[in-house]
Amino acid sequence: MASTLRTPPRFVPTLTTVLEIPEEPAIPEPQAAPASQPDPASAMALPPAAQLSQAEIVSLEEQLLHRVLQRVDLSLEERLSDTVSAAVQHQLDAMVPRLRNEIEAVLRALVIEAMAAELSENTGSTPASGA
Repeated sequence: MASTLRTPPRFVPTLTTVLEIPEEPAIPEPQAAPASQPDPASAMALPPAAQLSQAEIVSLEEQLLHRVLQRVDLSLEERLSDTVSAAVQHQLDAMVPRLRNEIEAVLRALVIEAMAAELSENTGSTPASGA
């Protein structure tokens, strides 16, 4: 399964100061309740002197990661949608003048070709003159 020494991601702060805590009289631990998922709404910070097993540490890390990802997921889709919409709108705004120029050039070429074809078919006819 997981190794006993896990290297945290580089963006996680690392504690470098060791604090000496005076020993308190040992308090017998209550009987362990059956393993169940704690309610995230009722979660609270552990006292600094709490000793947790490796399995409990992994479980807490997974719960924390799950809650953080839920929070990120809620706003990520909305922010991503807004960012992409703004980028697409910016690109469309920049494209409009170029598209108009391209459409104008294509339309001008089509009209010139159509006029040239029409004039070449009627080269033998002369317009009615008042003479």
